[in-house]
Amino acid sequence: MTEPNATLRAVRISMMLSQDDFARALREAGVRAGDRIDASKRLVQRWESGAIAAPSARYARALEVVTGMPIDSLGFNSPVMARVADDGAGGHDVHPSPEGVAAPGPGPTPQTSPRANYSGVWLSKYEYFSSGRDATFAGVHYVLLLQHGNRLTVRSLPGASSNPDSPLTMDLTVDGSVVTGTWVEQTATDGYYRGARYHGAIQMLVEPTGTRMAGKWIGFGKDMDVNTGPWELRLQDPSTNQATIAKYSRRPE
Repeated sequence: MTEPNATLRAVRISMMLSQDDFARALREAGVRAGDRIDASKRLVQRWESGAIAAPSARYARALEVVTGMPIDSLGFNSPVMARVADDGAGGHDVHPSPEGVAAPGPGPTPQTSPRANYSGVWLSKYEYFSSGRDATFAGVHYVLLLQHGNRLTVRSLPGASSNPDSPLTMDLTVDGSVVTGTWVEQTATDGYYRGARYHGAIQMLVEPTGTRMAGKWIGFGKDMDVNTGPWELRLQDPSTNQATIAKYSRRPE
């Protein structure tokens, strides 16, 4: 006997949306993300009744956008898909769910790409160790990501970094669930690093929802030693219009 998804129903009701309204919001989220979402009142009813235990990846993405919550927190009976997580040995892996949902294989192809298009505003965060201050710090930026075929260009938005006047750029290539490329950051002239320009390489794995990328950066430090650390991007808004860009052209909280 199936168990109703009371959590999803409670979330929908708290948003003051009928099942029809909720389905319409999902379809609109799909259009913005470039996904085909055929959500209907009947589909929402089947989720809430437990007749469908877990949505597919594109519906999971839409549910996350509409509710503002991760799919794992929406009451489905089993984890929906694999997740990118720290492997405990300095790297990141795509881990299958306990229910046995398969993770992407070691040789991804463009056909396995979780999303059709990654364009939008993302929150970029990386960590680095400062030998001069003997401490670990984080660099945080709101960035605009634009996709052209399998190429991704990333540029930080004006005034949208945790350290003022430190523009960040990334040039990436996406191959299935793997994103690989280079990064460049110009530090502030009046900051700790006195306007130094840092650059290096990066590789990340994309979660199947297409809303998070996580991996590692590598680059040279001021003493010409090779450094590395974690880096992740989290989708904030799939829109790239001027109103959205203006909204995120501010220092991350």
